[in-house]
Amino acid sequence: MRLLLIGDIVGRAGRAVLLENLPKLRQAWGLDFVIVNGENAAGGFGITETICADILEAGADCVTLGNHAFDQREALVFIARERRLIRPLNYPRGTPGGGANLFQSASGAQVLVVNLVGRVFMDAMDDPFAAIEREISACPLGDGCDALVVDFHAEASSEKQAFAHFVDGRVSLVAGTHTHVPAADHQILPNGTAFVTDAGMTGDYDSVIGMDKEEPVRRFTTKLPAARFEPASGAATLCGVAVELGSNGLATKIAPVRIGGRLSQARPEFWETV
Repeated sequence: MRLLLIGDIVGRAGRAVLLENLPKLRQAWGLDFVIVNGENAAGGFGITETICADILEAGADCVTLGNHAFDQREALVFIARERRLIRPLNYPRGTPGGGANLFQSASGAQVLVVNLVGRVFMDAMDDPFAAIEREISACPLGDGCDALVVDFHAEASSEKQAFAHFVDGRVSLVAGTHTHVPAADHQILPNGTAFVTDAGMTGDYDSVIGMDKEEPVRRFTTKLPAARFEPASGAATLCGVAVELGSNGLATKIAPVRIGGRLSQARPEFWETV
């Protein structure tokens, strides 16, 4: 099975590079399943129903979120009717939407996607380790599902890495999101789980984590806000991670994906490229 997880879409520039490239990648690489993190897609903060529909139409099988899940108030409503939009599972009880869903891939395999948010340097949420333990017990890899993917939206690299080792051998892929910088530690852990500390953002890297440079720099140098944060609008890079799974649902190959924009380009050598 061929999986592609694409990191945080930031603003119009991020949406543009995604919409331009994802349909071509889906076809050229013969992708079975695509996950896109969309929590910064609407002006850098949250997601709207129209933007979510555009991402799904471009070829995503589901859209994950994070700590900005409900920055656009309409998400509180449409997430209840769009099962392909997944917010973090460990939000408080009663939060609209679902934190995990089972999907059918293009090849007919059952893919469980779980979205979780970390707790280190983040707003207080329920324990992500306990939450994933419950999901694995309810729908174990190889029994309840053919693949199990976790988008772990967290700030601390240590928390992401500890989480990945905690589920190693029981999950197909753990991809960190949220910090908007692509990590270089993509690997297959000893028991077969693919992992990267952060998939990176899909946005303009001539920026401060996707935002126009001037206001963040001003705040760091003066400690005074002068304007709203606005997404940078230059040429964007599509960032993510490509993973191939064996028949047991565990990873056999992993590679970074970086297409367009300012960053050095990267494509999985083990798949045909476009």
